[in-house]
Amino acid sequence: MCFLRRPGAPASWIWWRMLRQVLRRGLQSFCHRLGLCVSRHPVFFLTVPAVLTITFGLSALNRFQPEGDLERLVAPSHSLAKIERSLASSLFPLDESKSQLYSDLHTPGRYGRVILLSPPGDNILLQAEGILQTHRAVLEMKVNHKGYNYTFSHLCVLKNQDKKCVLDDIISVLEDLRQAAVSNKTTARVQVRYPNTKLKDGRNSFIGHQLGGVVEVPNSKDQRVKSARAIQITYYLQTYGSATQDLIGEKWENEFCKLMKKLQEEHQDLQLYSLASFSLWRDFHKTSILARSKVLVSLVLILTTATLSSSMKDCLRSKPFLGLLGVLTVCISIITAAGIFFITDGKYNSTLLGIPFFAMGHGTKGVFELLSGWRRTRENLPFKDRVADAYSDVMVTYTMTSSLYFITFGMGASPFTNIEAVKVFCQNMCVSILLNYFYIFSFFGSCLVFAGQLEQNRYHSIFCCKIPSAEYLDRKPVWFQTVMSDGHQQTSHHETNPYQHHFIQHFLREHYNEWITNIYVKPFVVILYLIYASFSFMGCLQISDRANIINLLASDSPSVSYAMVQQKYFSNYSPVIGFYIYEPLEYWNSSVQEDLRRLCSGFTAVSWVEQYYQFLKVSNISANNKSDFISVLQSSFLKKPEFQHFRNDIIFSKAGDENNIIASRLYLVARTSRDKQKEVIEVLEKLRPLSLSKSIRFIVFNPSFVFMDHYGLSVTVPVLIAGFGVLLVLILTFFLVIHPLGNFWLILSVTSIELGVLGLMTLWNVDMDCISILCLIYTLNFAIDHCAPLLYTFVLATEHTRTQCIKSSLQEHGTAILQNVTSFLIGLVPLLFVPSNLTFTLFKCLLLTGGCTLLHCFVILPVFLTFFPPSKKHHKKKKRAKRKEREEIECIEIQENPDHVTTV
Repeated sequence: MCFLRRPGAPASWIWWRMLRQVLRRGLQSFCHRLGLCVSRHPVFFLTVPAVLTITFGLSALNRFQPEGDLERLVAPSHSLAKIERSLASSLFPLDESKSQLYSDLHTPGRYGRVILLSPPGDNILLQAEGILQTHRAVLEMKVNHKGYNYTFSHLCVLKNQDKKCVLDDIISVLEDLRQAAVSNKTTARVQVRYPNTKLKDGRNSFIGHQLGGVVEVPNSKDQRVKSARAIQITYYLQTYGSATQDLIGEKWENEFCKLMKKLQEEHQDLQLYSLASFSLWRDFHKTSILARSKVLVSLVLILTTATLSSSMKDCLRSKPFLGLLGVLTVCISIITAAGIFFITDGKYNSTLLGIPFFAMGHGTKGVFELLSGWRRTRENLPFKDRVADAYSDVMVTYTMTSSLYFITFGMGASPFTNIEAVKVFCQNMCVSILLNYFYIFSFFGSCLVFAGQLEQNRYHSIFCCKIPSAEYLDRKPVWFQTVMSDGHQQTSHHETNPYQHHFIQHFLREHYNEWITNIYVKPFVVILYLIYASFSFMGCLQISDRANIINLLASDSPSVSYAMVQQKYFSNYSPVIGFYIYEPLEYWNSSVQEDLRRLCSGFTAVSWVEQYYQFLKVSNISANNKSDFISVLQSSFLKKPEFQHFRNDIIFSKAGDENNIIASRLYLVARTSRDKQKEVIEVLEKLRPLSLSKSIRFIVFNPSFVFMDHYGLSVTVPVLIAGFGVLLVLILTFFLVIHPLGNFWLILSVTSIELGVLGLMTLWNVDMDCISILCLIYTLNFAIDHCAPLLYTFVLATEHTRTQCIKSSLQEHGTAILQNVTSFLIGLVPLLFVPSNLTFTLFKCLLLTGGCTLLHCFVILPVFLTFFPPSKKHHKKKKRAKRKEREEIECIEIQENPDHVTTV
C-alpha cells in the first residue's frame, strides 16, 4: 500500500489518513473473515443461539419474580430525605407517635384509606349517619387466619393513654353532628371550624387533611364551615415486623378494598374511593398485565411489516422470510437476556416493558442493513463470498453503533445513576445489546447463508421449489407467470442490478431523490427546520421536574382515581410536614421564641410550643428561666386532658435532679394550590437552607420528600452522562474514523434530534420521569444508528457533486432506514390502547424519536449536505489524475509485453 503526498499537504495529514485507512480495512477484513466463518459453519451458528434461548428462556419462567419495593425502585437512591426519615424515626419512633397520626405525614406499614365524596351541591356533613355506618362496617369487618377472626380492633395502632384504637379526629366531629341530629338540634349548634376545630374533649385538632371541598361561612372570623364535599378517613394497622402480622394486615387490606366496592353499590348518594398500602405497587405492576396482549399485537405488526417490506415481485430475489426471521432473531435474543436477568436474581418491574421496543429498534436496523448489503453484492459470486462481502460492508458500522449503545446504557447503569429503575433498565439493556449483536451475526447470518444458497440454486423464495425456465413459463397462465417469475423478463439491457426493482429502492431512486434535491424544494426544507428548531427550543425552555409517581401507574386504576380526588379536594392544606428540633434549645428564651415564630410564619402550625405559650399567657404564669419553664410544662400543661397528646412530641432527659428537653417536634401545614407537588418542592428548598443558617437545628420530613428530593437532578444525570459519553467517543475517534467530517456531522445531527425530542415531548406534556429519561438515552443511540451509515457513505462518496453523493447515500441506505423506522413506528401503535400512563409516555417519546430521526435522514440532511462541507471538487481532480495514470501504466505494459498486444 502506498500513499502519494498531495502538494502542500502536511506530513501529519498523511499519517492520519494512513491510520484511518489501515483501521478501516482492518475492520472490514475482520468482518469479511467473520462472514466467511458463518457461511462455512451455518448449522453451528444457528444451533448455539437456539440452545441458549431454550436454556435461559425456561430459567426465566421458573425464576420470575416482581419487584415489591416501589420506593426503592423509583425514589432517588441517595436522598437526603431518607437520612432525615431515619433521624426522625430514631427520635420519635412510629409506635410511640400514637396520638397524632396525620394521613400525609405517616404511612405506618399497612393502612386503609377512604375518601367519601358527596354529589355536587350537597353538604357531606349532613350525611354523618351514613358515613358512620361505613365506619362501623370497617370496624366490624373480619379476616380469618388459621381459624381465628381478626377485626380492626385486633390490628389497629393503640393510644398510650387508654389503649384504644387511634382514629382520625373527623370521626369525633361526625359523632357530634349525629348526636345533634338525633337530639333534634340544628347542626349550627355544632360549630365545625377549618382547618383547626375544637373537639368535645377540649383539644384543638387540625382537620385540614380530613375535610375537603370546604366552603366557609361568609365574613366568619373563626373560620366556621358552611359546607364540605369530601371526608378522608385513614385506618392504621400495627406493624411489628413479623411475617404473620404482615400477612394478616395484607388480608385485612384486601377485605377493606372489597368492602368499599360493596358499600359503593349500596350507597348511591356517596362516592367511595379507597386506597391501601399495597395499592401503588399493585397498580404499578398492573401495567405489565394490561400490556401483555398489546405487546403480542405489536410483535405481529412488526413481523408483518418486516415481511412485506422485504418482499419483491422477483420470486428468486425476494426475501420475505429473511425479514420474518430477522424480527424473530431479535425476539429470541430478548428472551435470552430476560433469562440471564432472572438467573442473576433480578426482579421484574413495569419499566422493563420498554426493553423489547428499544432492542427491536436497534436489532431490526442490523437485519435490514445486512439484507441491503446482500443486495449490493454481485450475483455472479458464490453465496459464501456474498455473505462475507455483506458482512464487511455492514458489520463495521453496526459494530460501532452497538458499541455506542453499550457505552451509553453502561454509563446509565453506573453508580452515578441515582434512580434504581433507570439503573436496572440500563443493565438489562446492555445485556440485550450484546446478545442482539451476537444473534444478528450468528443466527440471522446463518439464515442469510441458507437463503443465499437457495437463491444460487434458483429456488423459489417462498415455496422453496425450482424456478422453471422462461420457455416453460411462457406456456403457463398469467397468474402462474406472476408467482414464479424471477424478474429476468422485466430487466432491461442497461440494468445490471435486478435488486433495483425493490419497491422502496425504486421509489427512492426514481422519485424521492430527484424531488428532495430539487432547488425549489430546498428553501421550504430550511423553513421547516427553522420551525422545528424554534418549537424544540421553546419546549426545552419549559422543562420542569414535576415527575409524579402517578405517571407510572395504570390510568384506570383505583390509585389514580384516589389521587385525582385527593388532589382536587384536599390540596388546600397539605402536606403535613414534620418539623423536628433534634438539639437542646432554650425554649424559654424570647429570641428563640421569635426565631420559632419566624420559621413557622406562613404555615398552619400544630405546635406544642405555641399552645404552651398561650397557656402561660392565659394562666398569667411567668416561665422565663429553664427550671420554671420545664416544671410548669411537666406538672401542669401536659397533665391537662386537652394537651396530653403533646407528650409524644417532647423528649425529656434527666441529669440528676434537672430535667432537659433534648428534642421536640412540631407540625407545619403549607397552604397549597392544585399544583401541590411543585409547591412542596419549593417549600422543601426554602426550609432546608434555614436549618443550616439559623441557630435552631432542625430537620423537616414528609414521605413525599423521598420521591421529590433532587429528583430533577437524579433523572437528568443519566442523560447527561450518556450524552457526554457519546460526545467523548465521537471526539476521541475524530481522527481515527473513515472521515473526520462524518463525526462532525453526526454530532450535529444527534444533538439536533435529541434537543428536538426533548423540546417536543415537553410541549406534549411529558414529565421528566424515569421512563422519559430512558427514552432520551435511547434517542441518542437511535439517531446514531440511522444517521451514521448515511453520513459516512456521503463523506466517502466520490461523485462529482454533493447532490449526486447524497443521492447515492440515500439509494444505498435509505431502504434499510425506511424499513426499520416504519416497522418501529407501526409496532408502537398498540401501546396507545394500553390504559396506562407509563405506556402513554413510552409511546409519545418513542414516536417523537422515530419521527425526528426520519425527518433528519430523509429531509433535513439530504438538503443541508448539498450546500455545506465536505466539498466534492477534489474528487473530480483525483479521478482525472487516476485515469491519466492508469492510461500511462497500460501503455507501458503494452510496450513491454508484445504478446499481450497479440492476445488482444
